Amino acid sequence: QEQLVESGGGLVQGGGSLRLSCAAPGRSFSRNVMAWFRQAPGKEREFVAGIMWSGDLPDYADSVKGRFTVSTDTAKNTVYLQMSSLKPEDTAMYYCAAGFRWPLQDPQVVSYWGQGTQVTVSS
Repeated sequence: QEQLVESGGGLVQGGGSLRLSCAAPGRSFSRNVMAWFRQAPGKEREFVAGIMWSGDLPDYADSVKGRFTVSTDTAKNTVYLQMSSLKPEDTAMYYCAAGFRWPLQDPQVVSYWGQGTQVTVSS
């Protein structure tokens, strides 16, 4: 059973918005740090945003600060990434991740990955 399931990706025009969701249907992540990473073709996977499962300590990559917002809904066992003012360079596969240390910025220390959801931003 998949432990993290992303949804909400799609094709959007530059300047538009999308909200990604990451559900955890079969497991509690109440003791974990959650994060979003992305990977564009030919590039390494990079940190986008992170947050404690409780909703505390949101953390962002410089490239998305002021445009993206990460949040949690513990009642729904879901993590969100609200993306606004999207740019073509935001085009990538976006992955939800969970780990045990904050900030969760290094893909090497991620314990759980989702399958990814594609975001494509047209110019």
